[in-house]
Amino acid sequence: MSEGIGNEPVITSYARAPQFSIDVGDISYAYRELGPKGGVPVVFFVHLAGTLDNWDPRIIDPVAQHRHVIAFDNRGVGSSTGSVPDTIEQMADDALAFIGALGFDTIDIVSFSLGGMVAQSLVVKRPDLVRKLVLTGTGPKGGKDMDKVAGVTYRDVMRATLTRSDPKEFLFFNRDAGGKEAGKAFVKRLQERTVDRDAPITLRAFQQQLTAIKRWGRGAPDDLTKVIAPTLIANGDHDRMVPSVLSDDLHRRIPNSELIIYPDSGHGAIFQYHERFAPVAVEFLGR
Repeated sequence: MSEGIGNEPVITSYARAPQFSIDVGDISYAYRELGPKGGVPVVFFVHLAGTLDNWDPRIIDPVAQHRHVIAFDNRGVGSSTGSVPDTIEQMADDALAFIGALGFDTIDIVSFSLGGMVAQSLVVKRPDLVRKLVLTGTGPKGGKDMDKVAGVTYRDVMRATLTRSDPKEFLFFNRDAGGKEAGKAFVKRLQERTVDRDAPITLRAFQQQLTAIKRWGRGAPDDLTKVIAPTLIANGDHDRMVPSVLSDDLHRRIPNSELIIYPDSGHGAIFQYHERFAPVAVEFLGR
């Protein structure tokens, strides 16, 4: 926590970030806000089945030391009302409605997995809105094997259930010694916030998200040359959920993009290597 305007304390810990809501028509969007106000805000787009409680504080906190950070539940997720759409494009429209309601005309985006798909759709619709774009653990519309995410997800959820583990330990991390250790540490970090926790995602919402991802994977590719924002792309070298080759694909398609592939890691490489990724993200966003 640091000093803000008028010596008011600025919250830079995601575990202590206050939670708010804003109404757009008949939908109420839940969000958390931290870091110093002013300048271009950094909006975080969360993953499949993720809510406000699923962002790694070791990623958000370093960004919030320098920047105004906003994390949100899109329509039908967590504490936000309404129903989850069955297309990524509608999720992007909902995100645009939320951002517009907050009054921002320029944002930076940090996204992971499904959040990266929504971010891509958003920036294709509104390239003028996004100044910097971070895409992690994600892939392009119509990318090879994107439509197989649902099958991998269901299999790993079953494996986790049988071993009484958190599904993210299987979905995000390799099952070698390093991956298992990183997975347990990540899940533990997600419990650092002990009060005012978010509502969990419902089974129906989760299923709708998977339907949207499958349609995204089978859809005609977007023209990513429309992405004018400098873009940072990151993944592990062995992502089974969203195959690592799709990060290379994004890098080829998006002009002015940079690519980082972390070794011996899977879908959640940015969480396994948070000590390396967070400073890179902060530097990239601050250029």
